[in-house]
Amino acid sequence: MSSDLPEPLHVLAVGAHPDDVEIAVGGTLARLVRQGYRVGIVDLTDGEPTPGSPGPEVRLQEAAEAARILGVHVRETLDLPNRRLFDSHEGRLALGKVIRKYRPQIVVGLAAKTPLASPDHQQGAQLIDAAIFYARLSKWDEQFDHLPVHTVRRQLWYPLGFASLELPPSAGHFVCDISDTIDIKMQAIRAYQTQFPPTKDRLFRTLEAQNRYFGGSAGFEAGEVFLSSHTLGTKDLVLQVCP
Repeated sequence: MSSDLPEPLHVLAVGAHPDDVEIAVGGTLARLVRQGYRVGIVDLTDGEPTPGSPGPEVRLQEAAEAARILGVHVRETLDLPNRRLFDSHEGRLALGKVIRKYRPQIVVGLAAKTPLASPDHQQGAQLIDAAIFYARLSKWDEQFDHLPVHTVRRQLWYPLGFASLELPPSAGHFVCDISDTIDIKMQAIRAYQTQFPPTKDRLFRTLEAQNRYFGGSAGFEAGEVFLSSHTLGTKDLVLQVCP
């Protein structure tokens, strides 16, 4: 393995646009950092153009500030087109290179389409699934700048939507406790001042209510939902149900 590679990540969270990850799982990422894990974020696009932003430089500054607030160790933005994001071979390779570079144990990505919201989310979900597969393929070194093959141990998905409390199909779902980090999550989202002016304060009320609903269902003050690609199991029933 090349000595030029950075220290591996425990968790890599991927979104279609800057702010997707913060909205969906920002509280969990902040908690993971507090627990001593190495955490990274990848945005497939820079989110531009967008109505409230003067340009990509500002949006990227906001993304950097949000990453600072969460405390994550890495944030990268790929050069894929906002509003025209498709699950393409080029996009799969671009994200696959990031996965090979940072070698995360877990990759967390978009779960499904978001009706009445950006179609980039559904395309991004498909692209992330494919890139995880691409990252572990051998005999394809020239496609990945000769970065070493990497197999992600587990893939998780996050739902990104507020229109329904019904979850997309999966092998199982669970809730991460963000009782101590929900305020950090909201602060990170508010770093996107161009996207969330005072006229959009309803989003924060809706998101907090959703997080408190899902958290309360698991016995926490607040929580975020994750969907699993594998059936969830336990070797200790008592510790699992009575932590």
